[in-house]
Amino acid sequence: SQRPRVASSRQVYEVFAKAWDQDRIEFVEDFKVMLLSRANRVMGIVNISSGGTAGTVVDVKLVLAAALKSASSSMILAHNHPSGNLLPSEQDKRLTQRIKKAGEILDIPVLDHVILTAEGYYSFADEGEL
Repeated sequence: SQRPRVASSRQVYEVFAKAWDQDRIEFVEDFKVMLLSRANRVMGIVNISSGGTAGTVVDVKLVLAAALKSASSSMILAHNHPSGNLLPSEQDKRLTQRIKKAGEILDIPVLDHVILTAEGYYSFADEGEL
């Protein structure tokens, strides 16, 4: 298959990094969702929102609509921190839990939420926050 398969947070980061506009990663915050097949093959990456230098508004309904329309088996969330800070904010944690709960109801689990910066990444799953 031409679609990459992701099995670790490092692979997820690498796929997202290729899909991210590197000229924007330190400028504005974007939120994206990776849609996955049952075999964890990337079916697509959808840009959910773009914001300012300190945040972006994410509509949970848009995240789930993208997952439903693509008949995804699971999803991985990602956003960047233009500040370069890899640690999640309380707002990041609350949003992750809201999307996770909505996904559970629809049987579309959130496998991870990755925060990207120009220097690296933070994985909610790796840190036990999911």
